[in-house]
Amino acid sequence: MNVSEILILRLHNTGLLHSPFSSAADAVTHLGAVQAQDFAAAKWALGLRIKDSTDKDIEKAYNEGKILRTHVMRPTWHFVLPEDIRWMLSLTAPRLKALLANYNRKIGLDDDLFARSNDVIVQALGSHTVLTRQELKATLTDTGFETGVQRLAHIITRAELDQLICSGPRRGKQFTYALLDERAPEEPMISREQALRKLALTYFTGHGPAQLTDFSWWSGLTTKDAREALDSIKSSISQVTLDGRTYWFTPPAKVIRPDVPAALLLSIYDEYTIAYKDRRDISQARAIERMISRGNALTAVIVLNGRVTGTWMKKRKKNSIEIRLNPFRKLDKDEREALESEVARYGKFIGIPAVPVTE
Repeated sequence: MNVSEILILRLHNTGLLHSPFSSAADAVTHLGAVQAQDFAAAKWALGLRIKDSTDKDIEKAYNEGKILRTHVMRPTWHFVLPEDIRWMLSLTAPRLKALLANYNRKIGLDDDLFARSNDVIVQALGSHTVLTRQELKATLTDTGFETGVQRLAHIITRAELDQLICSGPRRGKQFTYALLDERAPEEPMISREQALRKLALTYFTGHGPAQLTDFSWWSGLTTKDAREALDSIKSSISQVTLDGRTYWFTPPAKVIRPDVPAALLLSIYDEYTIAYKDRRDISQARAIERMISRGNALTAVIVLNGRVTGTWMKKRKKNSIEIRLNPFRKLDKDEREALESEVARYGKFIGIPAVPVTE
């Protein structure tokens, strides 16, 4: 197996080559968790993997609680399933709390304060109430808590990690929070060993071929815990070694190989780009690392045959949306046509005609 074959297999296993899923819940089930701090981009990430889906379909699934959004890994927001959120948090939250502890001390937050703020938040959200971040801020402020931007963010994140709250339905364009008990039914608890095994098998099935270091990065687990998880499933998955790197994956029954260049307009936070620690296979000269380090300055990438080959930006016009394509190299006719098809696909997803413009 060479690098090109690894990338095609990743595209297939992440659901990008053939849109194999029928709903947002199906896509999240397969991937385990989908990074979602950029909400619009995360909806598009799911839409790419669901046949004939629209932005409204994903929004509806989110509002109905078919998928939830919370801090569960690294930590950043992810889409997860209601039935997975508790065992995932039980596995990952202790590590996340430890990672956040030093900064929490610097801004005057400790376990006693979190216990009190949790009580206030739970009481405010009782009886199927949903509140925006600003409404939670007002409630906390009124009960004597200091709620600067960072303190508020960490107070709310702690309530998520303590399995008390998660996303509620959007109120217009505003996000809300709800009690986890009212959005996710109680599920039978599984052991830590079972959780490690389940998370590893989900990751290497939905993201493989991938390395141990990739799984550790994606999950936020220590290398020791990630290795324990991988060891528990090695007999159930396949491996391949290339240039001294060992990749693990679940071979699909059949790989869908495109007849034309596999062109994609992805968010830089798409699972295909963000879910790996080692990204040298998808990007030359560490271009994607530089883009990630710039945060929100440059968050959309062109992918051709599995490799990052440029960037794209969207600009809303009166009756359309303009997609500005900035490839890193000269494209051939087939590649241009494949990208133009993806532009049209994006317009169909959001319900607005999309027009390609090449820089």
